[in-house]
Amino acid sequence: MSQNKIPRSSGILLHPTSLPGPFGIGDLGPAAYIWVEALAKANQRFWQILPLGPTGYGDSPYQCFSAFAGNANLISPELLEREELLRAEDISPPQFLTERIEYGRVIPYKQKLLRHAYENFQHFSTGGIKSAYESFCHEKRVWLDDYALFMALKDARKGESWTTWPREFLLRDGNRQVLEFTRKELELEIGFYKFTQFLFFRQWQSLREHARRNGISIVGDIPIFVAPDSADVWANSRLFLLDGQLKPRVVAGVPPDYFSPTGQLWGNPVYDWDAMAENGYQWWIDRLRATFEMVDYVRLDHFRGFCAAWHVPVDHLTAEKGKWVPGPGEKLFHIFRDTFQDLPIIAEDLGEITPDVYQLRDNFQLPGMKVLQFAFDEPKNAFLPCNYTSPNCVVYTGTHDNDTNLGWYKTLPESGRKFLRTYLGHDSQDVSWDLIRMAWSSVADLAIVPFQDVLNLGHEARMNTPGKPDDNWQWRFHGMHLHSPAFERLSELTALYNRVPK
Repeated sequence: MSQNKIPRSSGILLHPTSLPGPFGIGDLGPAAYIWVEALAKANQRFWQILPLGPTGYGDSPYQCFSAFAGNANLISPELLEREELLRAEDISPPQFLTERIEYGRVIPYKQKLLRHAYENFQHFSTGGIKSAYESFCHEKRVWLDDYALFMALKDARKGESWTTWPREFLLRDGNRQVLEFTRKELELEIGFYKFTQFLFFRQWQSLREHARRNGISIVGDIPIFVAPDSADVWANSRLFLLDGQLKPRVVAGVPPDYFSPTGQLWGNPVYDWDAMAENGYQWWIDRLRATFEMVDYVRLDHFRGFCAAWHVPVDHLTAEKGKWVPGPGEKLFHIFRDTFQDLPIIAEDLGEITPDVYQLRDNFQLPGMKVLQFAFDEPKNAFLPCNYTSPNCVVYTGTHDNDTNLGWYKTLPESGRKFLRTYLGHDSQDVSWDLIRMAWSSVADLAIVPFQDVLNLGHEARMNTPGKPDDNWQWRFHGMHLHSPAFERLSELTALYNRVPK
């Protein structure tokens, strides 16, 4: 049995961007610490988050400029003031919305603060913090040097995608002299991006220690694919299926499913697994190691892609036509296990799943996912709690891609409502909590609920709608909800269904 078998327990899904605060976006400051304490007080043991990387187009945490770096927009101005990198008058924010993130206003505001902090760091900081910064740069050099250069070049090119840059910045192996000259030319800007990563990881690790002291484990998230406009593809182009112009030959997606009748066309470049195998999948080992250093468990998004991925021709407008192409499967996971000994991984095994995917999951004793919003159509549905064949799974009321429970129920066809009514034995007058109770009472080792459902919020609080290109990832809750009586209700339910680990 895995040493990382999850004890019978529960937790809440909430991305840090959704936390309250005066700076237009949730961050790693005081509200995050209160959040952790509220989880502990409510008998929760897990805090699940979305990817923490620096977001690019569409502000999606699943389309980041780096699979290794942190999102500088999460850096807390208040904590920078405490470290005397900023003054109180520096951080005075404009009037931001409290319930939505206005990325177009927040990002330049945060960038201005961080550049001011960088200037202060250069001119006034001494001793411990400078030593810590130098140690950080050395420890993270495997990815940090390339990321900082990539972002500095991107700024110099006014944000253009790297595939449009001059040729000498693309064929890295043949242009080392040009790139070394560029490093010197952009030294100040490169230093800024290294500094923001130093701040992010410094604040994140402090928050994570606070979570540990309060008995809270953090579940992180690894999207299987990386963004096309990322330091990962730019610095490792030979590891992806690209053409002679370094453009994707095919892109990733999934065929039609319950989220979209035309499939989901993600547009990410696809791995050249043969090229990755040549050095023992070192890039993936580095990626997993970096994530394990930040969180306690990892949800592997689109787990089935390790068995086979849906390759879509690059010129197609939808994902309806493509083909399944085999991935590395068990070969990669044996290397993971040999490297890390134990694998605290949750397999996102949703979508069109074939037997080999379940076999890969089960051979490495990884818990899969059950989503209650997908359950109510027929008695044999595998997501119905009565059909769970093993406790080694994680049950969700919904995920970041689902509507809230209340929003879902309002659009549920009458046939689905009738099935739910029959399953419950009564009409649902409180559907959010009916589904929470259903998840908490199930045999699943771990039950997770989005915080929107704890607060019984409607469609307006949805985090993401797959296939919708904008107006996602914006939801935030109010500070008063950190002290909501719903926490006490959840605590009582958690104790009732024996999800308080001894």
